[in-house]
Amino acid sequence: MAPADLTGEVTDLLQQLIRNRCVNDGTPASGHEVRSVDLLESYLRFPGAELKRYEPVPGRASLVLRIPGSDPRAPTLHFMGHTDVVPVTPSGWRHDPFAGELIDGEVWGRGAVDMLDITSSMAVAVRRLMESDFRPKGTLVYSAVADEEAMGTFGAQWLVENAWNDVRCEYLVTEFGGARLPLRGTIKLPIMTSEKGSHWVRLRMRGTPGHGSLPYQSDNALVKAAELATRIARYKAPLRLSDLWKRFIERLELAAPARLGLTNPATFDIALKGAPEGAAGLFYSATRTTFSPNVVQAGVKTNVIPDSAELYVDVRTVAGDEGPEVRKMLREAAGDQLWRDVEIVDEGENPATQSPIGSPLWDALTRVTQRLVPGSETVPFIFVAATDARFFRRKGVTAYGYGLRSDRISLREFFRMFHGNDERIDQESLRLSTLLWEETARLFLG
Repeated sequence: MAPADLTGEVTDLLQQLIRNRCVNDGTPASGHEVRSVDLLESYLRFPGAELKRYEPVPGRASLVLRIPGSDPRAPTLHFMGHTDVVPVTPSGWRHDPFAGELIDGEVWGRGAVDMLDITSSMAVAVRRLMESDFRPKGTLVYSAVADEEAMGTFGAQWLVENAWNDVRCEYLVTEFGGARLPLRGTIKLPIMTSEKGSHWVRLRMRGTPGHGSLPYQSDNALVKAAELATRIARYKAPLRLSDLWKRFIERLELAAPARLGLTNPATFDIALKGAPEGAAGLFYSATRTTFSPNVVQAGVKTNVIPDSAELYVDVRTVAGDEGPEVRKMLREAAGDQLWRDVEIVDEGENPATQSPIGSPLWDALTRVTQRLVPGSETVPFIFVAATDARFFRRKGVTAYGYGLRSDRISLREFFRMFHGNDERIDQESLRLSTLLWEETARLFLG
């Protein structure tokens, strides 16, 4: 297949996945990933491939393809994408978020970078391998899973717990990495070797009901929840400069003052202001547990002072800040007086996970990257959100987040698109990622 045909094919598949509108709002009845499983199953049905689909809840389907290796002693490599996307507010977009339009070399739509671009490019790479009569020594697995955007309950987690023999592997690649850091000199491409944990909490504030016309000295639960949300949002968790962070900074080839500033707790916050363009938020989140109050529910009627309000907080934890540490920091953020009115109604904990850097898969990804992006260097980094890789790392799998991105979209703009407006991916990034997966499979599996 010629490069132009490759680009057109992955573009077309991505557009179809976007148009399937597999929107996951966190409820079991949402997602409808079966639409994209139908599409991918038809696209990938080739002789010699084992295709299985799973649907633990109606509509919440996942697809797993296996190309068996000839050598049972050789390692298994797993390419994993997800097919669900987060909800969208269309009024904030310049173009229809589910039209999948190709505009000036960019595919627009919800999921274009999270992560239908990787799901589609992996699928095209696997099809190209099968079309070439690929006979690997090691087994190749491709999966397109449901429910990643709601913690993987009906997708990767379900597969690991209920169909492990079908998804078993020693090495895995999923989202996200490869965005070019805005630095002078050598192109630095991060491979996500670890990811932060999550500790979502639901907090309830108690108040006293009353008439809305008498707010003076009222005990309004919503007002207290608003104050709590403000304090949590302003809270700065303790700095955690891990060995992985220090190794990352050392490999960036920064000037000595910046390098020392970003690895010293006493100077870190000052040095952060001089971080490469678009990287400050990423660097902050990679070195601290973060708190983002994102949902509040309160009140029954406009003229009734609410006696109860609930605040949902997205907490992302660095290693060592799990469990009691999160609750301790929430209390510090609130202050003792306000905390007396707070009840922790619900919390869900997923600890941080990490894979080793020195591995055959790291070496293969690096070698292929250097061929596709001459003069580049791969660097290890910490993914600040959560991916389905965590379920596999807990099984002992070496798992990375990666992909290849062109320099067309800046780092700052790229990160704003995740769960944001005007999400899109350029065709050169789609081409590079597709070639990355194909060449990595050939090199790694033999």
